[in-house]
This record gives sequence, C-alpha cells and structure tokens, in this order.
Amino acid sequence: MKTSDFYYDLPEELIAQDPLADRSSSRLMTLDVSTGEIRHRVFRDIVEYLHPGDCLVINNTRVIPARLLGVKKDTGAKIEVLLLKRLGKDEWETLVRPGKKCRPGAELSFGDGLLTATVKDVLEEGNRLVEFHYDGIFEEILDQLGQMPLPPYITHQLQDKERYQTVYAKFEGSAAAPTAGLHFTKELLQEIRDMGVRIAEVTLHVGLGTFRPVKVDDVTEHHMHVESYQVNAEAARIINETKANGGRVICVGTTSCRTVESAANEDGTIRVENGDTGIFIYPGYKFKIMDALITNFHLPESTLIMLVAAYSSREMILNAYKTAVEERYRFFSFGDAMFLYRSSDE
Repeated sequence: MKTSDFYYDLPEELIAQDPLADRSSSRLMTLDVSTGEIRHRVFRDIVEYLHPGDCLVINNTRVIPARLLGVKKDTGAKIEVLLLKRLGKDEWETLVRPGKKCRPGAELSFGDGLLTATVKDVLEEGNRLVEFHYDGIFEEILDQLGQMPLPPYITHQLQDKERYQTVYAKFEGSAAAPTAGLHFTKELLQEIRDMGVRIAEVTLHVGLGTFRPVKVDDVTEHHMHVESYQVNAEAARIINETKANGGRVICVGTTSCRTVESAANEDGTIRVENGDTGIFIYPGYKFKIMDALITNFHLPESTLIMLVAAYSSREMILNAYKTAVEERYRFFSFGDAMFLYRSSDE
C-alpha cells in the first residue's frame, strides 16, 4: 500500500480560511459505505441520521495558545516555539523553528522577558526539550503571549480564539483542535441528547503527529507520534452499554476514533484507560468499537484520510473526495463535514 494511493487534487481556493458564523450551518456530505450512496445536507441535519440508543463519542480536549514568538537572547534572532506535550511542571516537548539555531543550552525570550526558556535537549524527530522560567502562573502568561496554533494552510488571522475550540472543550493540552467537533453548537448537542442519544466524553490531546506528512512510500513504514489520552469510567460504561444494547457508537472526529480504538478489548468492549497511543489506522484495520464517523475532509496522503479509507475503502473515499471538490465543499479545519455510516447497521 503506497502513500501515493491516497493522493487527490484539491484546488487551493477550497481550503477554508475562516470559520462560518453559525457552526452548524456548514455542509454535510453523508456516505453510506454499505452502498456508496452520497447525499448533500447541512450539518444540523445530522439529527436525521442518529437514533435513540446511539452513543456520540466526543473529544473534550481544549487547545492551548501553544504558538510562542520570541528571540534568542544572544543574537536577537527570531524564534518560533510550538508547545507539543508537557513533560514536567515547566518542561515541554516543543517544535522550534528554525531548529538549527536552538541547540542545547540556547536561551530564549518571549514578551520582552516576561517568559524565558532554556533548550535542554534534542528529542526524537528533532523536537526540543525546553524548560520555561517565569514569575506567576504559566497558563496565565501563555494566555497573554501565546497564539492559537492554526495549521499552516490557514493564512487568515483568527479573530476569536474560541472559534478554534469546540463548545465542549474542557481539559487543556492540545496543539490542534479536534476539528470535526467544531460543527456542534450547545443547542444542537441538547437536541441530540433529547432524542435519546447518549454522549460519552473522552480526551485525546492532539499533537502534531496526527498532521505530520507521511514521508515514506510504504504506508506501513510510517511512524506515528505518540499522544496522551483518557477514557474514564463513565465514558466506558456508556460505550459498553450502548454496544450491549445494540446501539451504534458514533465517533466525532478521528481523534475520538483513535481514542476508543486504543482502549478497545478484542471482544468489542472498551476499558477504562489513561495512557499514550501511537495507533495508526489504515485500510485493513478491523474496528472494534466505532460503528460510524463524523469527520472533516483531510489532506491528501495524510494518516487521517487513510483512517477514513479504513472504514470505507480507498476507492470509495477518493470518489467521495472527488465529488466534494466538484460540489465545491470547503476543506480541512474550518471546512465542511462528512458522516460515514453503514445503512446495514441501522
């Protein structure tokens, strides 16, 4: 299986640069993977595809303003630091640009010295271990100095930081938003609850590994970056009861999917778990928990389009993406959504 097998042509103007004023008014493509049938709807129509007894799994991670712009103390050279994962109270795994200028021992300054840092080590894949120094509360300083870590394909300035958060975001730790959840409003979620659909909250702190390009020709040789996740007792109970009662487990986004599949048992139940996952889902994978998926449109040759193809098929998903381009759907983080399901399960 080659990486190039997951390539498709995307006109640049279809990359959504700004979120819509109404989260739930984005377009929704539905794909019945039992038949290949495609329909074009509006996202709030998702309620027509949900049934009492189903379970919606959402990722309640919250994006931190993880992008810091500063300088090297000795030269004044500009430096960009992206926080990836907290390793200790003041130690973080980071992505530093330009990395060559930041060898161990380098001293960095942000906000005219309000926050300073020392590069401690070079980690796997060239990331840096950085220790921060400050007076006060780190999170408050970060909120003051940090910027939202929007993907590089978004060139517009985000006016409202909360538009890169889901309405149910709780636990800080992500370097990117679980973007499928951006389509939900609090009102839509309440409508779904009132229908008798249960909602299970899991947590996966999204790192950049999810979005790293696949640089190997053979898909199976790609190495996923590890991300931390948690499935608590309540979420496990709701998911297991849903499966036992014949309901569907519908994941909101690839991060929710990767979380439940990481904590899955071979018998199709899910366990309470708190750990790290480097799970890589691509065609040939047998899903143990997820029955249907709400997701956005993903980059060509990415691990995310491979995950979606694992649920349907490579041919079916590439045809759906070709249709989305022809129908002028909006792509990527602030773009439109897909709902993939099997009518044979209903």
